[in-house]
Amino acid sequence: MLSEVVQKEVILESLNKSQTYDEYRAMVKTLAAEKGTTGADKSEALVNYTALNDRRMKRWDKTVKVSDEIKSKTEAYEGRATWLVLTESWCGDAAHIMPVINKVAQLNSNIDFKVVLRDENDELMNAFLTNGGKSIPKLIMIDSDTHDVIADFGPRPQKATQLVEDYKAEHGKLTPEFKEDLQLWYNKDKGQSTLEDLMQLL
Repeated sequence: MLSEVVQKEVILESLNKSQTYDEYRAMVKTLAAEKGTTGADKSEALVNYTALNDRRMKRWDKTVKVSDEIKSKTEAYEGRATWLVLTESWCGDAAHIMPVINKVAQLNSNIDFKVVLRDENDELMNAFLTNGGKSIPKLIMIDSDTHDVIADFGPRPQKATQLVEDYKAEHGKLTPEFKEDLQLWYNKDKGQSTLEDLMQLL
């Protein structure tokens, strides 16, 4: 476990390397066009996932709907927070979640949404593991003035996490079939479970 001082240093270092959501989207779009991917593993499978995720994010950027209640709650938030997200272009969960985070961040100028790549920010990732694993996307909510960590979220909304845990408990591991079912769940949920969880951060 990192000391508070070291953790702040690691966060600041990562923030210095971070990009905006728009910059991240532009990078993923370029990678998809050039048949590339972020991260250490450049396998064909991950290249294909990057292309698929570019299409997914494009769709969600246009179609995610935020209720009036969530809009009001987000607009009323008076703190100054940085939402720093660890991700990679090939990550399926991230493709469904990142556009939702962006939609919320756009509603309040006090929320600064920044993106960093997991494989380039190992120290930061290791400070925010999920059950010992480097699961992404991982959102770290930071006080913009003090750089204290307020909360974190991810790699999935609570409802999806429950589905994953129940399936693992019954079958021992996640199968390709389950992963497809999870994508269908995201499509049906339309980002609403992620929105609910993000409201708990505010």
